[in-house]
Order: sequence, then C-alpha cells, then structure tokens
Amino acid sequence: MSSSAGAPRAPRRGNTRQRIQDVALDLFAERGYEKTSLREIAEQLEVTKAALYYHFKTKEDILDSLFEDLTRTIDELIEWAAEQPRTLDTKQEILRRYGDALAGAERLFRFMQENQATMRELRTGEDFKARMMRLLDLLRDPDAPLADQVRCFSALFSMHAGMFVLKDVEGDPEEKRKALLEVATELVVRAHTAPETGK
Repeated sequence: MSSSAGAPRAPRRGNTRQRIQDVALDLFAERGYEKTSLREIAEQLEVTKAALYYHFKTKEDILDSLFEDLTRTIDELIEWAAEQPRTLDTKQEILRRYGDALAGAERLFRFMQENQATMRELRTGEDFKARMMRLLDLLRDPDAPLADQVRCFSALFSMHAGMFVLKDVEGDPEEKRKALLEVATELVVRAHTAPETGK
C-alpha cells in the first residue's frame, strides 16, 4: 500500500478501518452522504477501491460502523434503565450516562445535523430514532401533562442540538458538556416534580 503521508484528511492511526471511518465521516459531513462516493473516499485515503471494499462494501456499511460504539453504549444504558425504579434519581442518572456517551460523538452529530434527510431514509437513522424514543419513554411519564412530556423530549434534544450549536462557542468542551447536562437535568426535574396540572 502506498504511503498516505500526503493525504490531507487521513489521521495517522495505524488501523486502516479507523482511517476509513475518519475520512468518510469528514466527507459525509462536508459534502453530504449522497454526494460522497466510495471512490472519493478511496482517493482521499490514497488506497484502491479494492482495498476499501476489503473493509466496507457500501457507504451504509461505513455509516453503520460509525454508529456502532454509540449505539452499543445507548443499548447498555437502556437495558440498565429499564431495570431501575422510575425515580428522579434514575432519570438524572440516565441523563448523566447519556451525556458521557455523547462526549466523543460530536462528529457523528454534525453528520446527523448536516444529513437529516439521509438519516430519515437509512436504517441507521431509523434505528437511532427508535433508541431515542426508548430513552424518552424511560424519562417521561406517559400520563404526565403534555408540557411535561415536552420537557423530557427537550432535555434529550438540547443535549443533541447543544453539541452542534456550541461547537463554535469558545470554552472548554467539558464545561459545555456540563452546561448541557445541567439544562437537560433541570427540564427533567421540572417534569418529574411538577404538580398534576403541569404548571
């Protein structure tokens, strides 16, 4: 295999599979999933299409692999949460653990933000949406007033959208993550402790 020292996007990580994922995610985010071809990914890596096919047969295979770590962590969280009492402490712990899972997923959320139509059409997007709905069900009381259910939805949404919006705001990434978690937690606490009227 030829050296890729001149490739502008390929991080020097020994794992070829990881290098493919890194370059593909950058291209998907910048050009769009639909407008990026396997050939372009191979060219960016300075490898042949055959070498790329050895690891991934399709773009969707690459995308699935990019979400594997995040979805595995979310699945473990859902499994844990489903066995816990539906207390405020449990809900706060769900948010804390979910925030930890998102800590290294900024680039994935940038991709999702920039490729919303694609995410709606691909199996990966449907699977991720199903996980989000499951998390939401673990945070909200189905009999709660609509406003409180919206608060729980907004808690998760703020953690996602905040990662994207705050990326260009100056500040320590860990402090940003803590701020997002604080806001999300406040919303869930309000929903959990609100009186029956939802006011």
